[in-house]
Formats: sequence, C-alpha cells, structure tokens
Amino acid sequence: MLVETKARIGVFSIALGAYLPQFPSLVPEFEGQYADFKKRIPDTVELIDGGIVTTKELAMAAGDKFRAADVDLVILQLLTYATSYNMLPAVRDLDVPVVLVNLQKKKAPDYPNTDNATWLGELYACGAVGEMVADLERAGKRHAVITGVVEGGDPAVDAEIADWCKAAQVRRRFRDTNLAQIGRPYPGMMDLYIDETNLYHRMWLYTKQFDWEKMWAIADDITDEDVIRAKAQDILDTFDIEGGGSIEEVWEMAKYVVAFEQWVKDEKIAFIASHYDGFAQGKAGVLDSMLIPAFSMLIKDGVACAVEGDIKVSMAMSILKTISGMGQLSEMYSIDFNEDICIIGHSGSGDACISAKKPTMKIVPVFHGKTGGGYLTQFYPHLGPVTYLGITQDKDGNFKFVVAEGVNEEGPIFTFGDTNMRTRFSCGAREFNNRWAEAGPTHHMAAASGRHIDTILKVAKIFNVPVDIITR
Repeated sequence: MLVETKARIGVFSIALGAYLPQFPSLVPEFEGQYADFKKRIPDTVELIDGGIVTTKELAMAAGDKFRAADVDLVILQLLTYATSYNMLPAVRDLDVPVVLVNLQKKKAPDYPNTDNATWLGELYACGAVGEMVADLERAGKRHAVITGVVEGGDPAVDAEIADWCKAAQVRRRFRDTNLAQIGRPYPGMMDLYIDETNLYHRMWLYTKQFDWEKMWAIADDITDEDVIRAKAQDILDTFDIEGGGSIEEVWEMAKYVVAFEQWVKDEKIAFIASHYDGFAQGKAGVLDSMLIPAFSMLIKDGVACAVEGDIKVSMAMSILKTISGMGQLSEMYSIDFNEDICIIGHSGSGDACISAKKPTMKIVPVFHGKTGGGYLTQFYPHLGPVTYLGITQDKDGNFKFVVAEGVNEEGPIFTFGDTNMRTRFSCGAREFNNRWAEAGPTHHMAAASGRHIDTILKVAKIFNVPVDIITR
C-alpha cells in the first residue's frame, strides 16, 4: 500500500503585468489556464495557492503563504513571458525545489491568424524559462523544468507532476512523524551508527529512544478479544504458517501486533530501527520470538521497520514505500557466478506488498547471528524490474543515496526461511558488486518492484542530497 501522507505543494503562476492593460483579453485567458492547471495536480496533496502573480508585491504575498504553510515543493506555471521579480520573492526564503512548468496552450501556431494577444496568451510560455532558471541558480535554489502542451492532452507532463508530488510526500512524512530506536545498532556494525541530532538537522527526522524493558510490557493492557481475534485473522490472511496455523496459535502474536499498532499511532512513529541483544528469557523471549512477523505486519501498513538497529535503511524503506507502495529490507546475500546473478535479500521482517505470492512463516530454534529464536517470515518478490535504494553518509555526516535498477528472474533460491531475489544487472553481477561497494553504502538497502530511480532523483533534490546511480 502507498503511504498516505499529504504533501503541501505551493502553486502559483506568473505573467508580465505590463501585458494586461495592453491586451485585456489576457486576464480571463490566464485565469482559465491557471484554474485548469491546478486540476492537473493530484488530489493526494494539499495545494497552497499563491494565485496569479504579475507584480513583486503579489510574489511576496505568495511567499508569505508558502512559508506559513511550510510547503514541501513549489510548482510554478509559466503563463507567458515574465520577469524574475514575479518569481523570486515567492521562493527566496524557501529551501525546497521550484518546478517550472512551461505548458503551452496550443500545439502549434496558426501563423497567418495569430495576433499579439494570441501569441502572448497561448504560445509564449517558453519565453522566460531559461531566465528563471538563471535567477534560481544565482539565488542558490534547486529547480527542475517540465515542458509540454495543453491542447490534446500531455500525459508526460501529468506523470512528471504526479512524480514530483510523490517525492514531496516523502519530505512531509519525514517532517511530520518520528523514528523509534529500540535498543541500539548491532554491535560492531559501525556503518550503521548515526548521530541523531545530525539526522534531524539534515533530514528533518526526529528520533525517539525506547528501551526494551518498556517494550516487553507493550501488550499487557491489550484485552479486547474481538480486536485481537480480528488481528489474528489478519495475520493468517497475510501469511501461510508452516505446519498450519489457527487463531489460537497466533493469539499472543496478534496481541503484540495490536499493541504495536496503537503505540506507533500514539507516538506518531513511521520508522522503527530495533535490535535486541539480551538473554531472550521470560517476557523478553516472548516478544523477541515474534518481533519479525509483528514488524512485518507494521511494514505492510506503511511503518518502515528495520532490523539490526539500522536507521538509514528504515529511511530507505520508507522512501520506497511512499513512492511505490513497497519497501523490502535487503542486503547482498550471494553471487551465482554461473548465472551472472546477484542473490539479494534478508532474514527478518519484510513487506508483504512486494510478494508475488502469499509469504510464509515458520519457527526456527535460532536466529543466525542474533539472540534467541522464533518466527521467520519469507517473502517472494515479483519477477521483473526492481529498484534498490541505500542511504549512507560521508565523513562530514552528509547523507547520500545509492540506487540501482535490475531485473528479478525466475530460478532457485535458498530454502532456510529468508527472502531472496535473483537480480540480473545490466553491468553484470561482478561489476555491480564492485560499483555498489565502491559507493560506500550502509550494509542494508531497501528494494521495491518496478523502476523508481527517476522518482528517487526528485526525492534527493527535495532533500538536497547527492545520488550515486550504480546501474539502470
């Protein structure tokens, strides 16, 4: 499922004020074009309307609205030629990209029958695009340009606008929700360690710290049997349990899922990074044994739950979940040199939305490399295009995205209960592994079916972080 977070999009249009008294017909023309343009923006976002701007003062008023709303993105419709004072005051104090939409009304001029008003009103949206970008560059603002036409429809323009709105939703989700860190990262995995204050300053994501002792009691007050029964049925509908399963057998697990769902709602949690390294006895052992399916149920509904305390991969999972509807925890698993294929996957919690068939659940006596044993979940990702996203940091704490697209192919996978994908990359398995490792990624990455690099690049522009494209 797609994460439902309404981005706030500042939208306005510009035209040169000097034209309007000269050609009065332009006023209703531009009002109609602007009204139609706003309808092209998906209703999945909240529009902050800056209106039609023809003076510096109107631009300043639009900027006041955008700042007050804390917009995630600005979309500017170019109606005709305009000077930069129609634009710059509206965006000067914002730290978000400005998407310039150069949308011409008519496909082509009727040359002998075009007068000045028709040219300016229906054929001159392109007149100021380069000038606007030059001024945005000098102001240190991020930007993008979309060019298209109204007459006859333009699906490419609509797709680009929708893509930008998806990317903006990521920013809103990071700003409006919290990350829960339960415990600490896996000991010694220093690539996972992170400065949470730096995370908040650079990525707008606030971390709430939780001790396991508090989490052991999370289900103590869950007593509504109807709610527990419904959640137990949801678990059975989501997973095939090895050896069969019943509501009674997953009753305790359902209690914990209900408790975690209430907890993420109360704490406004959209990201979880957890790792338990205790003795897994008593109540601790009960919770530890069923965390994997419990967190998998949360992931299905949009909460990015990462194992081994990896905050950065929880962010990557959330980004893919927001833009594509799925976000599967992954890591490099193995290479089949005979087939020139990378085996990529992970044990632990995962996303049922990426699974082409019903995922499975089974009990194992020991988790590899971790404390205790319990339930493992295995997912069976769709065949076809797949996108991988890793998030890492440089020596100065700056974040970076590492992305790749490949194709998942049919073939044998491991059978010990972990999710696996057989991914073929255009550069070959050996070269992919070299390039991916050379980019310095964190140990884990997130995966989603489909090709999503173009949308990830928009997310990166909104967050103002660089992207290493490994292959596509």
